[in-house]
Amino acid sequence: MSNFSVRKFLAAAVLLGCLPLAPQVAAAAPAANLPDFTDLVDKVGPAVVNIRTTTHVSSTTPQRGLPPGLDDGDMSEFFRRFFGIPLPQTPNTPHAPNVPHGGGNAPDSPDGGDAEQSNGVGSGFILSTDGYVMTNAHVIEDADNIYVTLTDKREFKAKLIGADDRTDVAIVKISAANLPAVTIGDSNKVRVGEWVVAIGSPFGLDNTVTAGIVSAKGRDTGDYLPFIQTDVAVNPGNSGGPLINMQGEVIGINSQIYSRTGGFMGISFAIPIDEAMRVADQLKTSGKVVRGRIAVSIGQVTKDVSDSLGLPRAEGALVSSVEPGGPADKAGVQPGDIILKFNGMPVETDTDLPRMVGDTKPGTKATVTVWRKGQARDLPITIADTPTDKTAKVSEQDAQAAKPGRSNPLGVTVSDLSSDQMKTLKLRNGVQVEAVEGPAEHVGLQKGDIILRIGDTDVSSAKQFEQVTAHLDPQKMVAVLVRRGENTQFVPMRPRAAVAQK
Repeated sequence: MSNFSVRKFLAAAVLLGCLPLAPQVAAAAPAANLPDFTDLVDKVGPAVVNIRTTTHVSSTTPQRGLPPGLDDGDMSEFFRRFFGIPLPQTPNTPHAPNVPHGGGNAPDSPDGGDAEQSNGVGSGFILSTDGYVMTNAHVIEDADNIYVTLTDKREFKAKLIGADDRTDVAIVKISAANLPAVTIGDSNKVRVGEWVVAIGSPFGLDNTVTAGIVSAKGRDTGDYLPFIQTDVAVNPGNSGGPLINMQGEVIGINSQIYSRTGGFMGISFAIPIDEAMRVADQLKTSGKVVRGRIAVSIGQVTKDVSDSLGLPRAEGALVSSVEPGGPADKAGVQPGDIILKFNGMPVETDTDLPRMVGDTKPGTKATVTVWRKGQARDLPITIADTPTDKTAKVSEQDAQAAKPGRSNPLGVTVSDLSSDQMKTLKLRNGVQVEAVEGPAEHVGLQKGDIILRIGDTDVSSAKQFEQVTAHLDPQKMVAVLVRRGENTQFVPMRPRAAVAQK
């Protein structure tokens, strides 16, 4: 090998020897971008509290216990929240003394009087330096005594200011001053994918910190509020604790988890702090929450329903029933209407409407935009806060008096309603289902259902019903407005082809 070749080889070897350093430097760079939660926890941690509750029990009453291996205080919320049942009764299991969080003996009465029994554990956070604490309503549910423990191990007996079951928000007050308080953020600015932290007392383990990202916003779980969905580890005992953004601001209250086992499975839900603070302000002022109501029952608008009614897309809230004499009834809202807007704001899904109406002060005049028979209509309405609860029933005598008609392309036999039935049910029109088969049986229609409308045509008699159904196109879905009990909904059906009579 020539000197030139040797020099070239050595130079290449030196370069190759240096190359592994470059990937190492490049690999180290992303590590600097990983989030550091230490300052955030130092800032917010002292304002997060442990909440435990107790109930009064008579010493002469058999004490409830748990199977071996389960802790009474830590697991009571587990059974109540995730199984909907109280702690299991196990008479053969000896009752262990109830030990308060700060140590010492339980306040069992030696003279046979009432004693305190652990009812559950949860979390909360201090809203203001004068002792107002926010938590979940289910954390303090059925409690006779509420105890709040700070990170410095001081324990206070708290006073319940108010709780709202619908939003699962509660406010309690402790007698203390100069307390560390959280900073409230803006849940409307939360972005999917951003880092968030939860601090709470899972299974009674105080000030446990878990982290993750926001995995979805506005998650509808069937409750009153849209939730912030995260993958932050939340377990029984975390309920009521804060969800915190990277600026150290509280953006939600950890409230629920999705689970088939009762433990964390990767999805948790937090109440948006904006909604919670609106509730908190009312609880602090009056101890209760006043909401607007328009007195209707609503349901989801499916794509089949929207297509059959000519709506551009599946949106709005389908009115299934209207309470007689309520605000909606006085405004002219009818079962089968689809509410598209409330005070000019679009109603995207059926869960949007209760929040919009609930946030409106009773007595306020508003406008609802409904879709009826192929066109939108604006109806003025006055918001109220006193619902009515009336149930109309068809008498047995009226049902027997009905005369059945003949079958039709929808596979349903109907009869006319008597005047007494119409009056009892508070209906202007409709026919009663006497028998079902074919398409009607397939979609779940039942004897006793009331058919109010086919497409955009109101049905007023069995004869008219036969005329309308005779001209239905078997190639197109048709929306049939059906009332069952107090609920009314559109049922999409596909008529069968007419069969020639011999």
